[in-house]
Amino acid sequence: MSTDSPMFSDNEGPSKAVPPNGRQDAHMNGHHTTKVEDFNMSDGDDDLPLSQTVRSDATSLPPRNLKRKKPVYAESSSDDDTPLASSPAKAPKLNGKVKPKQDSDSDHAYDSDDAPIKRRASNGRATKPARKKVKEESGLSGDDDDDDQLLEPASRPAVRKRKSKAESPVAPKTAKPRRQKVKEEEDASEVEAPKPKKTRKEKKEDSESKSPSKTKSRKKDKKEEEQEEVFRWWENGPDPNGDGSVKWSTLEHNGVIFPPPYEPLPSHVKMKYNGKPVDLPPESEEVASFYAALLETDHARDATFNKNFFEDWKTVMQRHPARDGTKIIKFELCDFRPMYEHFETEKAKKKAMTTEEKKAAKKAKDELEAKYTTCLLDGRKEKVGNFRVEPPGLFRGRGDHPKKGALKFRVRPEDITLNIGQAAPLPVPNMPGNWKAIQHDNTVTWLANWTENINGNHKYVFLAAGSSLKGQSDMQKFEKARELKNHVDRIRQNYNVDLKSKVMADRQRATAMYFIDKLALRAGNEKGEDEADTVGCCSLRCEHVTLEAPDFIIFDFLGKDSIRYYNRVQVEPQVFKNIRIFKENKNDDDNLFDRVTTSSLNKHLTNEMKGLTAKVFRTFNASITFQRLLDEEDLTNATLQEKLNAYNKANRKVAILCNHQRSAPKTHDQSMEKMRYKHRSFKYERMKLRHALFKMDPKYKKNAKYKEDESDLDDEWIVEHEENLKAKEIEKAEKKFSKENEKLQEEGGKPQKDSILNERLSDIEEEFKRLAKERGTGKATLKRERPEEKIEEAIDKLTEKIQTFKLQIVDRDEGKEVALGTSKINYLDPRITAAWCQIHDVPIERIFSKTLVTKFPWAMEVEKDWKF
Repeated sequence: MSTDSPMFSDNEGPSKAVPPNGRQDAHMNGHHTTKVEDFNMSDGDDDLPLSQTVRSDATSLPPRNLKRKKPVYAESSSDDDTPLASSPAKAPKLNGKVKPKQDSDSDHAYDSDDAPIKRRASNGRATKPARKKVKEESGLSGDDDDDDQLLEPASRPAVRKRKSKAESPVAPKTAKPRRQKVKEEEDASEVEAPKPKKTRKEKKEDSESKSPSKTKSRKKDKKEEEQEEVFRWWENGPDPNGDGSVKWSTLEHNGVIFPPPYEPLPSHVKMKYNGKPVDLPPESEEVASFYAALLETDHARDATFNKNFFEDWKTVMQRHPARDGTKIIKFELCDFRPMYEHFETEKAKKKAMTTEEKKAAKKAKDELEAKYTTCLLDGRKEKVGNFRVEPPGLFRGRGDHPKKGALKFRVRPEDITLNIGQAAPLPVPNMPGNWKAIQHDNTVTWLANWTENINGNHKYVFLAAGSSLKGQSDMQKFEKARELKNHVDRIRQNYNVDLKSKVMADRQRATAMYFIDKLALRAGNEKGEDEADTVGCCSLRCEHVTLEAPDFIIFDFLGKDSIRYYNRVQVEPQVFKNIRIFKENKNDDDNLFDRVTTSSLNKHLTNEMKGLTAKVFRTFNASITFQRLLDEEDLTNATLQEKLNAYNKANRKVAILCNHQRSAPKTHDQSMEKMRYKHRSFKYERMKLRHALFKMDPKYKKNAKYKEDESDLDDEWIVEHEENLKAKEIEKAEKKFSKENEKLQEEGGKPQKDSILNERLSDIEEEFKRLAKERGTGKATLKRERPEEKIEEAIDKLTEKIQTFKLQIVDRDEGKEVALGTSKINYLDPRITAAWCQIHDVPIERIFSKTLVTKFPWAMEVEKDWKF
């Protein structure tokens, strides 16, 4: 089971265990530095994030030079440039005596008077943030745990009270019961809808069917499946459970499914050491096989990965040494190639399996996992999300993670704590062993949890993305972001005042809030030495920020998942001055905001609005920007593909704002070339149809609609294309001939003679000789004769197809380095998309995958005039 990116809700987690950090094993959705597009999002609207000006293309990004050059600043006589707290406060008294002044060990030149009087407990230095609690979430892996922070227990957001149906933000369209509504719609369709023409296949099935009973039975089953009762929790508002503390009354599930035990390699497959085969016991061989499987990947060429793997492997071999006495000491003498080649052979065998064999294997797997896929929650059947325990392997991490290559241990029942109803039967693990612990905590939504050995992170099993509990959590998250609209003007006014505060901590906090609001930066947390050096707003160091007179700031740092964030942005003059002050007398590796932590920032935000965190700001800015960008597009008379391109363009801009990037797929250039070739192929078909018209009636050459030839179809390409077509036709004929013979043999008949195939191939040769003769003549003969009006219709359809496909090419190329899925899953209110699709008559399936439609059922019924 892929548990590398478990997701936690804002107020849930294990009742006792607390993870040391919020980072997860993140090898599933690795992102890398990519191109960032320029776009302006200010436009005079205070509700929008700051313009993403001059965001450089990744290919032209400057190298990450973290050594700061001494900037040249414009002179200013403003009082805001003077040291803060110029009027020193009196020293506080202790028991009637004046407290002696202590020496500050801070790296900057400000004394403790810069801090608020009530917060001077640590000589003006920012206190270390409280140990953070695990967030609990479920469903799709992605970016939903972006900021890895939670409020202190006292400041957790209270879940809003139950709303009536009239007050619910997603009111149902009709009060009719679902089954009745579906039935009425079907009855109406039977009366009003014209019967579609039957295909040849349907006619054949009708003729073969002697009784309509089977057909009726199939229709009935399908209808019953469509009308299966769905728990429509959203009709009662975002929180049907009232106070939000008790999540369920009864919970019954079958635990998790463990991966199968390791199967030793065949006796002839051995790794080699110093050129000689080594006889390893299964325990050591298994770890070696993890590395061998990655032999041709970038991981095996990474020094840190190799070092960590070899150290852990040697530890395993100390307990399970080679049976032939070989001492493996040097990594350079190890040869994993024989194991790698064996795995590649096995992989090829799986690919070569027939369709029937693949179906049988899938069926067997589904039957084995069937009981783990669902649970009973308050008597309702709900799908379980990540019920498979992740197999052992090598930790890959993202970016320059110091622990990549380390061995992930096999998880056993003794490692897992189950959460289940008090009266529910205890599940039996599918491998020997007993569960670590059993608890019955109905205030959390996880079904099982354990601690992985690499980073000490907690892994959870949750309900699936489309479950009621996850849906309620999602809806509450977006409603909280919408609520921020009512407070954001006041909050912005407050932090703009604090930008000039005489208290250093308040001024730093206000500047951090400015960046989080305007640039949608993550809050960030402190990292340990054994974690990747990634930062957010509160953990920025002086080396990450460069000042450029008169009012530009250049950000250059590694954000979440080691994705480089590079942005040159124009800021308010006061913000520019503040950053200059914060950097004075500091080294490159000193914290820029040395008096602000993520926990203190979120505590302040909670005072501004109940339940507000930096993450809510990020969701708010993403959704409100997306709503504005969609509303700006005039899609009157636009084609479906033009509408889809407009939607994806808006999504891309938000993804860039949130730094949701990826490296261009390795096969991108190849796939783009295939698309361009296909685009030309459509033009070739249109050219042949036009030439057929010219042969039928030369007057068409004077028609402006048909006279212009295809400009990008040169003779060389046409020759190559016709050769490709010929090869495909020959291959198709040979496959058809082979299948016909197989069928004849199954029916007991004699196979056809090769002369029949040769005759067919001869016809193909003649056809393409005719095409060769037509080149350059401007005339063509169609394989099947058609009247002029039918050819004209075919040309019109091809023209529309060519235009649509060109838009798809542009869309694919522009999105090659931007991850659109993360914002769709976590940051864009799905009701924006659902309403937009209704307004512009776009099928939701063209934008949301089946998984997302299942994840957001509460958003699908929103009215089309709904706005974020």
